[in-house]
Amino acid sequence: MSTHNPESAVIELLDPGLYIVATPIGNLGDVTMRALDVLRRSAIIACEDTRVTGKLLKAYAIKTRMQRYDDHASAEVRARLIETARREPVALVSDAGTPLVSDPGYRLVREAREENIEVTSIPGACAAIAGLTLSGLPNDRFLFAGFLPVKEKARSDVLAELADINATLIFYETGPRLERSLRAIAEVWPTREVAVARELTKLHEECRSASPAVLAEHYSAHPPKGEIVLLVGPPQEAHSDADPDTLLREALETMSVSKAAGKVAKVTGIDRQVLYSRAVELRGE
Repeated sequence: MSTHNPESAVIELLDPGLYIVATPIGNLGDVTMRALDVLRRSAIIACEDTRVTGKLLKAYAIKTRMQRYDDHASAEVRARLIETARREPVALVSDAGTPLVSDPGYRLVREAREENIEVTSIPGACAAIAGLTLSGLPNDRFLFAGFLPVKEKARSDVLAELADINATLIFYETGPRLERSLRAIAEVWPTREVAVARELTKLHEECRSASPAVLAEHYSAHPPKGEIVLLVGPPQEAHSDADPDTLLREALETMSVSKAAGKVAKVTGIDRQVLYSRAVELRGE
């Protein structure tokens, strides 16, 4: 029997290999019993930030040694982890959620598989899926597209590339960049329904849905913090070739915002709530 953590009770290590372990995205209570068992019975935990992972380990009295492995890790560090996984169990975690989902680890897993090292996934929390379930957007088809580029031209190119995909789009975003991304989305998809999910699993969890322009104004006035899941609904099947803004402006000449949105929704097939948000914007111009 192999042992680890000699200062504590004798622990039987897992079989050698690489174990991909999902960790909580905010609430420490969301870790699975299997994940804790794997972390406790691994020889080493490869993590993005030992301070972040250390909080989880401390909460559950896990003494396993940690080693930093992030986007900047060298090929030599990766090679040493793979060699360790030949002889002992190595757990791979990210700061939060499921590793490899917009987190480091892809090269490590790929090279481990190429070296015929056993790779095991321990599923659990994932912010993208949590945000999708909260959003109320269609979930029969979705595409995870990671973080939008920082530079304006690159961001516009990505949005243009994704424009015709008939699926809910899921992005990760940061608080300081959220408003810029929402305004970029508003320029190309002004009538699509957008959802912003933030503080997931925490005390102040929020999921707010509206048109991208309305959301941009809200978060301009109330700057968010932390990491965010940004979701964009799929293109609506158009029942009219007329421009929705033109139809809304015409309807607003004789109708209330609510009735104008309802009328245009029937003509275009666009979600009524999205049109309502856009009608409020147009009336304020």
